[in-house]
Amino acid sequence: MADFLDRLFLLIQYDPFEPMIFNSGFFMFLFLGCIVFYQVVVNNKRARILYLLIFSLYFYYKSSGIYFLLLIISSIIDYSAGKWIAETSSQAKKRLLLILSIVTNFGLLGYFKYTNFFINTFNDLNLGTFETSDIFLPVGISFFTFQSLSYTIDVYRGKLDWEKNFTDFLFFVSFFPQLVAGPIVRAKDFLPQIHKEIFVSKDDIARATFLIIAGLFKKAIIADYISINFVDRVFEMPLRYTGVENLLALYGYALQIYCDFSGYSDMAIGIALLLGFKLPINFDSPYKAATITEFWRRWHISLSSWLKDYLYISLGGNKKGKLKQYRNLMLTMLLGGLWHGAAWKFVVWGGVHGLALAVEKILNIPELVKKNRMLRVVGMLITFHIVCLCWVFFRAGTFQLGLDMINQILFFFHANVFIQFIDGYPSVLFLMIVGLLVHFTPKSLEIKTELLIGKLPVLGKAFLVAAVIWLVIQVQSSEMQPFIYFQF
Repeated sequence: MADFLDRLFLLIQYDPFEPMIFNSGFFMFLFLGCIVFYQVVVNNKRARILYLLIFSLYFYYKSSGIYFLLLIISSIIDYSAGKWIAETSSQAKKRLLLILSIVTNFGLLGYFKYTNFFINTFNDLNLGTFETSDIFLPVGISFFTFQSLSYTIDVYRGKLDWEKNFTDFLFFVSFFPQLVAGPIVRAKDFLPQIHKEIFVSKDDIARATFLIIAGLFKKAIIADYISINFVDRVFEMPLRYTGVENLLALYGYALQIYCDFSGYSDMAIGIALLLGFKLPINFDSPYKAATITEFWRRWHISLSSWLKDYLYISLGGNKKGKLKQYRNLMLTMLLGGLWHGAAWKFVVWGGVHGLALAVEKILNIPELVKKNRMLRVVGMLITFHIVCLCWVFFRAGTFQLGLDMINQILFFFHANVFIQFIDGYPSVLFLMIVGLLVHFTPKSLEIKTELLIGKLPVLGKAFLVAAVIWLVIQVQSSEMQPFIYFQF
């Protein structure tokens, strides 16, 4: 009995080597218990919010340990700022409070995420010989910082009334399904849902089941398998492989990051739906995009729309002339790249996307591809390969490894190796094809699948979920693979 209690105590504690993730057995067991007891409190608003708040804070504790307090501190800052902004009649004081909120939030984000980045940059430029610090990066800090800031900015702009109840506000910031990797939820979209009666329809249950199954399949089967068994190997040592293998690894990574990130978003939206809350769509078949402009309307939609509404428009958007519009696009994407990670490779990644967006505006490419079907097909191929080129440096450990990969693709291609790849990696190739089919599945087929799931009895839905979990167990590696965007 003592041994059992010791193991249970260790299990419920934060483990830095096994943070809480959706596709872990412990989370699935915990969430099942959460849903069961949720039915007891669902009709009582105060009890419901308090119950989910406690669960959400525990979820974040299991993801980042004691740093769940940072989430509370960030919430206190923005809740207070929103209250004071709403209560003062002075525009100058409102602006000062907003600036203080932004500086404080970005100060916290900057310390935890960018301190060592700036120290290394100063050292590389021979501006000093500073020692780097051992600073823990709390999971999802970039996500909940942006989410919380949306509240303060919207209150300042007069688009949202300040939230009177701090518990409700903290629940908005900490709601566990999208807490650590999005979608980034706006206060004006989520806070009103807190005050409504909870109603989960049969259609909601069907869609939630479909999204959770699809998310698990994309993340734990496609993304993890092709990553561990092929993509990671090539990106770590591209010079050991021919151009064919490097190109296939690049295509594989494009599928991996899509299936990994959209898989998380699908599960987050599905889990929230089961609890009676609606989160925004975060992916819309991004590799169907015929331009980079369209790509960012389909990829990580909650981030791209946040950057547009709170950064690009704040800089002036397209209202101050073409040159300033192009400057605003570049600044937005450069900062968007830096949001993804504390390294210059992410800044370059964002800069290339920003440059592509500006060139498309100059040449009016988005309008051209709308008018010609053939141009749209060509545009899809070109856009996909521009995105893949950017993924090289996004994924590669160093610039040199990225250049090595491109060099192998351009000068040491060896097309005959493709046959050997088929023989050597049949499962990887099969799952890459499956990943493409999943991505390009028509919306009509997705809707039909949801309807079929909706017609299944409760036991049928449970069996379907169990079957996918069983499949995940069969193909997963010995260790759970964290979601790629946890590091951002």
